[in-house]
Amino acid sequence: MTPFHRYLAEEVAVDHADGLIPRREALRRLTLLGLALPAASALLAACGAGRESAATAVATSSAPASPAGPSPPATEAITFPGPEAGVTLQGAWAAAADPRGAVLVIHENRGLNDHIRSVAGRLAASGYSSLAPDLLSREGGTASFGDPAQAIAALGRVPEDRFAADMKAALDELERRAPGRKLGAVGFCFGGGMVWLLLSSDEPRLAAAVPFYGPLPENADFTGARAAVLGIYAGQDDRVNATRARAEAGLRKAGLKYEIVTFPGVDHAFFNDTGQRYNAAAAAQAYRRVLDWYGRYLA
Repeated sequence: MTPFHRYLAEEVAVDHADGLIPRREALRRLTLLGLALPAASALLAACGAGRESAATAVATSSAPASPAGPSPPATEAITFPGPEAGVTLQGAWAAAADPRGAVLVIHENRGLNDHIRSVAGRLAASGYSSLAPDLLSREGGTASFGDPAQAIAALGRVPEDRFAADMKAALDELERRAPGRKLGAVGFCFGGGMVWLLLSSDEPRLAAAVPFYGPLPENADFTGARAAVLGIYAGQDDRVNATRARAEAGLRKAGLKYEIVTFPGVDHAFFNDTGQRYNAAAAAQAYRRVLDWYGRYLA
């Protein structure tokens, strides 16, 4: 099991531990990810330990609300060349009226959906033209999966080098659509891990990167990167926070400008306004942090 495959499986187990999905559905999703029933049951039991406080926070949180900020423009569905001949990638494009920079927006484990499109639109409204690539493009795109669990399982079968190649092709498209602008990246959950992966893939074009509560790839080496990195974590997200010190050590070793911010009292995926872990106050503060970071390193 690759690190990202393991992360996707643990996401399912934690969702069950927090009461977001029933046991039967969790087992179904884990078997789609390739786990045998005994292994899936063991993972659910292991992730259930120590999650009582997080489950309470989810149960007592208010209903998701629309994030504050400028009204986002609608994104445009686009296609663009992949890294190899004959490969076409899909994405959502949002053009800023007067771009200060350009940003790659990397989706969560459910693929390219309306939430991620809205993030791209918000960034464009804030002055940063944005491209959200669909990392399931080669499988027909996220929309081709009627079952979100099938999309998650498909992501679990993709090798890391393909993810990196497709994200670099998306940067090529971003350069083409926003010529002369500095490039940034932001990603959430699984997408935060993809931002860390891009930073460790000898990609010098990024001037700024913001991984939100993203798992760190094994043996991540940032020496080929030049980006200023804002790492955002959630105080109750023990699973991802276990890699935080290693991420900071890697950034320091590479000599990159960076800042690590942990929001107390919130859990994994607190920025997603369509999810049950959404925290409006923390999400608004985090978005201001992102814009400040981009204002310093992209504009």
